[in-house]
Amino acid sequence: MKTPSSIKKVWNIVSTVLVAIVVIMAVLLMGARIVGLNVYNVVSGSMTPVYNVGDLIYVKSVDPATLKAGDDVTFILNEDLVVATHRVVSVDTEKQHIYTKGIANKDADKAPVHFKNVIGTPVFKIPVLGYVSNWVQNPPGLYITVFGGAVLLIAVFLPDLIKGKAKKPDEDENEALRKEIEQLRSRLEANEAAEETVTE
Repeated sequence: MKTPSSIKKVWNIVSTVLVAIVVIMAVLLMGARIVGLNVYNVVSGSMTPVYNVGDLIYVKSVDPATLKAGDDVTFILNEDLVVATHRVVSVDTEKQHIYTKGIANKDADKAPVHFKNVIGTPVFKIPVLGYVSNWVQNPPGLYITVFGGAVLLIAVFLPDLIKGKAKKPDEDENEALRKEIEQLRSRLEANEAAEETVTE
């Protein structure tokens, strides 16, 4: 049978691991923006096997004029602000158009990408993490994530708060005992001094 102290140690380890996972996920999903990277989920197989469905790609800004055939480019696909990543087939700097193709697609994209719609170029990817990103950003995953985060914070900090409140009365009692001991000591010393005076 586990003792309260061993259960506490296990819980401390579990809570530390959970908090570490949450922090790592937050950095991977949101922290990249701090260093100027945009993060996108791959939701179609048009760039398989380079980028597979469920991958999370990290995209850095780029000057569209510097792109060349063979580069991968992330861009706004249409008026609905759908984002796509395809391979550059050619670049027309005069018209400011980039012609693209999904490497898994048979034909090139019908409409060129205007320079102003270019977001950037992918620098690296993390497989499968796109599924997680998509889940936590949309209901019900969003609600579950927020609720789970709140429960985790409460579970991590509440025991310390309760412990702190529980300690306060003990500290008050200890202080009262100290005062009583000091008073007793003072009385003893006074009695001893009185006795010495009488003896003399």
